[in-house]
Amino acid sequence: MFKWLHKSATETQISHGQRLWLYILASIIMFLLVVPTLIVIPMSFSDSQYLQFPPDVWSTRWYAHYLGSSEWMLATRTSLKAAFLTMLVATPIGILAAYGLHTSRIPFLRMAFVMMIMPMMVPVVLVAVGAFYAFVKLKILYTLTGLVLAHSILAVPLVVIVTGAALQSYDMNQENAARSLGAPRWKAFLTITLPQIRFAVVTSALLSFLTSFDEVVIALFISGGDNPTLTRNMFNALRDQIDPTIAAISTIMIILTTLLMVLAQIFGRGKS
Repeated sequence: MFKWLHKSATETQISHGQRLWLYILASIIMFLLVVPTLIVIPMSFSDSQYLQFPPDVWSTRWYAHYLGSSEWMLATRTSLKAAFLTMLVATPIGILAAYGLHTSRIPFLRMAFVMMIMPMMVPVVLVAVGAFYAFVKLKILYTLTGLVLAHSILAVPLVVIVTGAALQSYDMNQENAARSLGAPRWKAFLTITLPQIRFAVVTSALLSFLTSFDEVVIALFISGGDNPTLTRNMFNALRDQIDPTIAAISTIMIILTTLLMVLAQIFGRGKS
């Protein structure tokens, strides 16, 4: 144990002992983030009409209620469709934008990058209000199309950042060599560059999916009618009454998110 504290943690010869405060702080933060999750999961198996921890009687009653509810199933299908379509829209747009920013030599390139990530810098409620008024004019309010467009606005900056970081560590001479041998730029990108940044692409796609699936603020403004999202219905349910079904849905969302993250890590590690 003490030998480990004196071992070098980085190439600059900073020891683990010198970083001990950082490890402790990170552990505390992780504990505070994980504990609420550990509380929600047992509450979802309670038989009580109210949120109860720990449960007096264990039951899958609220999971059955969720799976048997046409309202919740409609919202779930909408969220999954919106998340999948957002992934299909935001991922290629973000990858092309990151590639363009990385290879271009135009003036004001830094300003262009700032404009691309602007949706991350603006409060989400402002994006929601702007999207609401724009979609009313375009007559796509409360539609799946409007929901995908709005969520893509939030997802594209994430794709640009993740893919851009991967391109920074990629040797463009490999693509240039392919182009010098006669390959068109698009073919050199698809066959040489894209396979080597595939882990960033998979991560970007996953983040796009989760950004849409977990988003609630924009959904409160522009989803509804025949296209309510799962998070919107959850928020409304919490506002009107404390329904233990929320805990069951939250548990399912936690499991889905964790599973997707693990699969992405396994895929990236296996291909590295």
